[in-house]
Amino acid sequence: MPEALWISFAFALGLTVKAIGLPPLVGYLAAGFVLSGLSATTGMTIESTDALEHIAHMGVLLLLFTVGLKLKLRSIISPEVIGGSLLHFGITCVVFTPGLYLLLDLSWQTSFMLAIALSFSSTVLAAKVLESKRELRAFHGRVAIGILIMQDLIALVVMSLAAGQSPSQWALIVFGLPLLRPALFRLLDASGHDELLVLLGLLLALVLGGYGFESVGLSSELGALVFGAMLASHPRSQELSKSLWSVKEVFLVGFFLQIGIGGLPDSQALAFALVAALVLPLKGILFFFLLLAFRLRARSAFLSSLALTNYSEFGLIVASIALPQWLVPLAISVAVSFLISAPLNRLAHSLYERFAHRLSRFEGQKHHPDEQPLSLGNTRVLIMGMGRTGTAAYDWVKQQETELIGLDSDPAKASQHQKEGRNVVFADAEDASFWNGLHMPDVHSVILALGDIEGKLIAARMLRKLGFRGYIVAHTMYEDEARQIREAGANEAYLTMNETGVALASHIIGRSTEKAS
Repeated sequence: MPEALWISFAFALGLTVKAIGLPPLVGYLAAGFVLSGLSATTGMTIESTDALEHIAHMGVLLLLFTVGLKLKLRSIISPEVIGGSLLHFGITCVVFTPGLYLLLDLSWQTSFMLAIALSFSSTVLAAKVLESKRELRAFHGRVAIGILIMQDLIALVVMSLAAGQSPSQWALIVFGLPLLRPALFRLLDASGHDELLVLLGLLLALVLGGYGFESVGLSSELGALVFGAMLASHPRSQELSKSLWSVKEVFLVGFFLQIGIGGLPDSQALAFALVAALVLPLKGILFFFLLLAFRLRARSAFLSSLALTNYSEFGLIVASIALPQWLVPLAISVAVSFLISAPLNRLAHSLYERFAHRLSRFEGQKHHPDEQPLSLGNTRVLIMGMGRTGTAAYDWVKQQETELIGLDSDPAKASQHQKEGRNVVFADAEDASFWNGLHMPDVHSVILALGDIEGKLIAARMLRKLGFRGYIVAHTMYEDEARQIREAGANEAYLTMNETGVALASHIIGRSTEKAS
């Protein structure tokens, strides 16, 4: 059975690359090429079946749906997103088209279409990398995803023109989709917390978003993203995203396997992929300077650019319509760019810290409004991370201490807290420039309620590095992480579940004391 080989090789190579510190998706890509090699050398019939194609496609749709669940559309409509994506697309086509024409002796039309295919960045890879680091809602994550959405829209236009087709007249219905939001909210509320919630996610991502958009001549990928974004403001959107996590991850394995199983490349395809890999840094460099031109600081421009420094699966879709003979070379180029981009993004923060003094020289005098230096004034208690834990801590501390402030890396979340009456501002604890611009003369206590361990470690180290001698407390799920947080400089790190149990027990003790008295 081909499914047995897919699962075995995907698991074995995924586990292998994870052991050496690379994302498992690199192993899934490698598994596809190994299977393709076995087919070529042993005579075994190993090929991409219709089932694998369906699984891969569903994985992409579910990923884009969950990305949409985390998006605030008002944060995408910004100069750096719209201007950066359009300028990058235009400059890439202008530079790559004559280069491909001269280097590969192609026609101008073929060179232009290849330049378009190479101009896109991978929504799947970038979203997965940012999601794994919990940076989809950070400023640089929102910029990167916004640019990717703009690129996807450009790709849809190109595919429509290349195919000589246009959306049907029924496509105008999509402009009325916002009217469905109240009904979708009620469905989400009525679905509970178990299997109906998962089925609702599958219905919206695959049926209404995927098949529904396809049936009116639009992209199924865009449909999945749109339906996810329509639910982004619902309080249970993150619960829906978590409920789809395992299904999405399994289906995405099929996407990465499919790339490799497509076939081993010939010498021409390898040569093209090599050239594409050599010019890949130019893509990231162009993004970096364009984002700096829109007043982003070097760190945000660097992290966004690194997430976008790869080639896109959308390029393969464009090629399948306009340049089918170039599909294999482009597939190898995409795969090689994944192999380069995935480990680099994993080390993104470390790389920036290493080269920050050089990169910051290119910053302008004015910074983006979301990235201004922060003074805490008379604040006495600082809470970093305003999710559920941070919000609960803020509301409890507020009863005893009025001079407190919360920080969060999601501007939309900070804005929502402000509307609810909390003193919360945007800031990214993993940003070295934030710490350099932080002024906190009266703070005596800091609560680290950040979502990921890396953010807590960086925050604890930077606070002590700045000379802060006050009390630092954090929470975590695991004992080994608690030890790391203490070693980084925190006075104490409590285990979340232990503290939950203690809090529950305290209610019983308090009730017993009241009855006794």
